[in-house]
Amino acid sequence: MTKFVVITGGVISTLGKGVITASAALLLKRKNYKVTVVKIDPYINVDAGTMRPTEHGEVYVTFDGGETDQDLGNYERFLNQKISKNNNITTGQIYQNVIKKERNLEYDGKCVQVMHHIPEEIERRVKKAGQDSKADIVFIEVGGTVGDYENIPYLEALRRMKLRGENVSFIHVSYLPIPRTAGEMKSKPTQHSVKALSAQGIQADILVCRASQILDNVRREKIGLFCNLKDDEVFSCPDLKSIYEVPFLLKKQGFDKKLSEILGLNNKEPELSDWKKYIATKQDQEITIGIVGKYFKTGDYQLEDSYHSVVEAIKHACNHEKVKPVIKWLNSDENNNLEIDAMIVPGGFGKTGVEGKIESIKYARENKIPFLGLCYGLQLSVIEHARNLLGLKDANTTEIVPDTNNPVISTMPEQIKLLQKKNYGGSMRLGEQKAVLKKASLTANLYKSLEVFERHRHRYEVNPSYKERLEAKGLVVSGVHPDLGLVEFIERKDHPYFVATQAHPEFTSTPLKPNPLFLGLIRAAKKKILD
Repeated sequence: MTKFVVITGGVISTLGKGVITASAALLLKRKNYKVTVVKIDPYINVDAGTMRPTEHGEVYVTFDGGETDQDLGNYERFLNQKISKNNNITTGQIYQNVIKKERNLEYDGKCVQVMHHIPEEIERRVKKAGQDSKADIVFIEVGGTVGDYENIPYLEALRRMKLRGENVSFIHVSYLPIPRTAGEMKSKPTQHSVKALSAQGIQADILVCRASQILDNVRREKIGLFCNLKDDEVFSCPDLKSIYEVPFLLKKQGFDKKLSEILGLNNKEPELSDWKKYIATKQDQEITIGIVGKYFKTGDYQLEDSYHSVVEAIKHACNHEKVKPVIKWLNSDENNNLEIDAMIVPGGFGKTGVEGKIESIKYARENKIPFLGLCYGLQLSVIEHARNLLGLKDANTTEIVPDTNNPVISTMPEQIKLLQKKNYGGSMRLGEQKAVLKKASLTANLYKSLEVFERHRHRYEVNPSYKERLEAKGLVVSGVHPDLGLVEFIERKDHPYFVATQAHPEFTSTPLKPNPLFLGLIRAAKKKILD
């Protein structure tokens, strides 16, 4: 019988529920159980693809073409397994399917109701995720915080599942503030959060307390007493230097044993020796990596969530090379002091900051700074090459200048049709795509293969009619799509490390297996420092 573990959050959002969910799943996977993870997002959007990165954070792309919440990236990185787009459930998807069924008379003419048919559809989707993956345990992260109106149908569905005899357990993650004026950790918000969960008919089996500091015994006992939990069912998760330390912190407190006990599983020790080695790696030498982006600013704050997977991929490669990453955020709208050891131009859309990015790419090319371009980074690298080496001063992308005389970046015919119909959601070239690499190229040497699969999310391509002219001026097309003939990878021979890809290799990087393109960048940066 499939077991379900539900993770809810309280007090504030951005608590790290995704990391705790991934850590819990990892601990049980390493006990030799087959696990999968489902992320519930209560927004009306059908998927994350049409949302602004500064509002929602990074749009993570699954192998099967889903545009999802970035938490799915945490699940894949921790578990080192692929997660399907079907494991990201949104309110938009639920209502869309219920309405479709109603239109098709699949409810036999009944009055379709929110608090019956919506939870019923949610339950169906959750169970299907377990069935499709043949998982022993399905972890379900409920987005948002308990008390939100948007959460109610999901909590109701999960409550009903347990009532009907499904093996469902609940982990509640809550925040304990330490007000500067009070000088102590306050438990009252967490008490109210657990009370709000109880009002939905759900009693937490485990409580994980998030705070800047570790939870002391005085507050642990108090929280347990007022939240109807035993002391050994209350766990502490303070801020840590690395999210990859969380599984060890939880294990040290007996979290995996308690969860196994609740689920009726064996109590064997999880095998974590490779993770322990990763965490123990010493990183003495510093390397400064400049990320030239535009999705930083939101109001008075600067956020990094828009490039979450890029940052994690950098960390993976740096850990492998035993160096410490120092990330320098370079706003593409501003003039930057480029005192860096390596540069990344990540993905993006639209005209804001484009000229600044092109100037940064030129700087990296001319000054031999190790460079990695991702998606839009490849496209803008081609534009920079066309303008400054091919002499096409007006070279551009039709995304920015639709009637440009030199559209070195343009759309495929099928994408033009979609744009004309304003069909934006889920309509780009998405998911895992194959590329054939040029023999003896740097890219092929990095991947140690002539074939590679990386994930895509874009609508515009390198215009094939310019390919020969670009190559004649030193641009090496090192990888193409075998069926469509589209440019997937480029590089330069007159540069220590200048590589760009139309794909998003950050999505396939994991702590234990860094992506080859990021590894190559960090190795080149190390060599630059030594030289």
